[in-house]
Amino acid sequence: MTLQTDAAPLFVDFSDVWLAYNEELLAQQKFAVEAIDMKVRQGEFIAIVGPSGCGKSTFMKLATGLKMPSKGNIIIDGRHVTGPLKVSGMAFQAPSLLPWRTTLDNVLLPLEIVEPFRSSFRDKKKEYEERAKKLLQSVGLGGYEDKFPWQLSGGMQQRASICRALIHEPKMLLLDEPFGALDAFTREELWCILRDLWTVQKFNVILVTHDLRESVFLADTVYVMSKSPGRFVIKREIELPRPRELEVTYTKEFSDIVHELRGHIGAIRQTSQATAVTA
Repeated sequence: MTLQTDAAPLFVDFSDVWLAYNEELLAQQKFAVEAIDMKVRQGEFIAIVGPSGCGKSTFMKLATGLKMPSKGNIIIDGRHVTGPLKVSGMAFQAPSLLPWRTTLDNVLLPLEIVEPFRSSFRDKKKEYEERAKKLLQSVGLGGYEDKFPWQLSGGMQQRASICRALIHEPKMLLLDEPFGALDAFTREELWCILRDLWTVQKFNVILVTHDLRESVFLADTVYVMSKSPGRFVIKREIELPRPRELEVTYTKEFSDIVHELRGHIGAIRQTSQATAVTA
């Protein structure tokens, strides 16, 4: 079964978005990303791939409201983005768990510091702890609530980091190379955990990754970015049926999509190198 998002309302809408990092670069017309157009339906899982330095992380800053575009408009969840979003959660390649807090307390951290949860945290602490424990249980960390980060493996820390990003039940999860530092077995295990969380909760996901297999396994749509200034040059719908099991990664259909995307990125690199030589 494939995800039916065609009838769903738009959740993310980038319209001709350009970003220069400061006024001097803007005056010189030197942009980090340019002409970004993207329309993402509610509940859709998208992945962004591309060569290093293409602007993937810059795009994430725009999608979270940490950076405002120099030109163009961004609408997320029906509202123009004018500052940091409260509807999103984020996880990065480094879990960044606080070493003096237990796993449970690390997961609870957003509820302690972000409104509207902060105001009621003391009164609802037991309720929030139960929510965190259920989330940890769902990713295989039941029984590890009282462990400190140094007592967890890298994969366990990343699971806790994802729980922390989801504890306030965001409408959108932004993932910036979340599994890049893990071994292949642990990475695939976490793909399946993320897949299962998304299947149940249907939050929007924007995943930035260098791993083409990861993007094809997880996403409904994969966007390929060009070299800086980054722009989307390929939009590839992933029509593999859902739910997807790891066995699909060994099929010809899966491999063909991965090779196709790799070819696009290779062409981008060759074009960039040719331009550099002639410049």
